[in-house]
Amino acid sequence: MRQDAVRGHLDGLLLAVVEPGPLHGYAIITAVQERSSGALELRTGTIYPALNRLERLGLLQSSWEGEGQRKRRCYELTESGRRFLADERTAWRDFTAAIGSVLNPVPPAAPGRHGQRGLAT
Repeated sequence: MRQDAVRGHLDGLLLAVVEPGPLHGYAIITAVQERSSGALELRTGTIYPALNRLERLGLLQSSWEGEGQRKRRCYELTESGRRFLADERTAWRDFTAAIGSVLNPVPPAAPGRHGQRGLAT
């Protein structure tokens, strides 16, 4: 799938994969790839700036986890992030329904015996 297909949906994708619980950056990348059956491959150069931006917006919070020298920054949703994700899901359903109705229109039903006027059945 084209990399630009993710554009405009990255925030929702990132928030959705951390919804169940805290994840570090590489685990977020892996989760997106697994959930999309390999169709979406996000790069670290895209993910980390987006995670930092989402944290600045108050949609994610992060903390350092691990022991010794192997510490990782883990991200989790805030309450604002949960509300934002719910709005993103609604917007996505509306968008896909609108696009679907254009790309795959439902043909009008053929008039049947009961749909014709003036004819006795």
